[in-house]
Amino acid sequence: MHLLLDQMFDEDVARALRGFSHDVVRVCDVGMASATDDAILDQAIHQDRILVTLDEHFGDWSILPLSTQPGVIRLKVNPTTSKNILDLLLPFLNKAAGRVFRDRLVIVRSTGVRWIRTESRQKS
Repeated sequence: MHLLLDQMFDEDVARALRGFSHDVVRVCDVGMASATDDAILDQAIHQDRILVTLDEHFGDWSILPLSTQPGVIRLKVNPTTSKNILDLLLPFLNKAAGRVFRDRLVIVRSTGVRWIRTESRQKS
């Protein structure tokens, strides 16, 4: 999978994902360490990468429209250590291999996964 990791993910997370053959770019590695959510989403769209974030704003369409994008995975994990993030994210990515992420917000938590089609939400 082609992933764009939001600002809060450290190199340990990126390295582990690469170890499982994911194509990973961290926003802080491409000069976007202090970029706005809009700019980060634009970067994900431009690079055609699924955005991985902890940021709850990516679920609020009034703040950040998600009408056409390659996919957003929002993790709900506490505490947000690299280990906890990877313990949640890696099994999810393994199970979701082959699924369509485009125009979807996927909320992943330890108790389950919720897939939301964002394109249809925009038209409502």
